[in-house]
Amino acid sequence: MADVTDATFTTDVVERSRTVPVVVDLWAEWCGPCRTLGPILEKVVADTGGQVELAKVDIDANPSVASMFQVQSIPAVYAMKDGKVVDGFLGAQPEWQVAEFVQRLYPSVEDREVDRLVAAGDEASLRAALELEPSEETVIVALAELLVSDGRAEEGLALLERIPESAATRRVAALARTGGLADAGDLDARLDSLLSQVKDDDDARQQFVDLLELIEDPDAAGAWRRKLAARLF
Repeated sequence: MADVTDATFTTDVVERSRTVPVVVDLWAEWCGPCRTLGPILEKVVADTGGQVELAKVDIDANPSVASMFQVQSIPAVYAMKDGKVVDGFLGAQPEWQVAEFVQRLYPSVEDREVDRLVAAGDEASLRAALELEPSEETVIVALAELLVSDGRAEEGLALLERIPESAATRRVAALARTGGLADAGDLDARLDSLLSQVKDDDDARQQFVDLLELIEDPDAAGAWRRKLAARLF
């Protein structure tokens, strides 16, 4: 259980929910039903042995979170997975109903098998995971990156077309189109050589943008983006 604030909500709830389901309990000191529901939530979530986590938010002290959920009455409870709200309820509930709500967040047998196959990481395992979850971003990105690293860039790029663009897909696509880079010095040298061409050469501009996706240091990436903008505009 964690007490979450406006400042920590993104890290402790949104980002954390990409790893483990998070139950968000919106409450306040003056709310009688909240005092009844709170201990039930704490017990039921504790009984999951870490498969689900609880985040408690005092809406009086954290108005931004309250506004985010458009809270009109409390207690209000929401479940988040993969950065999104997937379930919720309002008002105090008996323990058996809270337990059912929390149990719906458990990973299924299929989810656990997909996680195992992705962790194995070889092509056969990733293709088996893809059979189970044909549109799962984690699986597709992992397999596409493996294909790109194996010299099958076109196959990897075709696989990425199954899912919407994201930071993860852009990085793998950039690896496919650039062939990757040995080190940061090589990357800087490539970017510097392309900078004089980006204004009038579409291919050079695309290469430059792809290379930006491979920069791990956000400050360095920002500096190169500013250089690109200065050349283009």
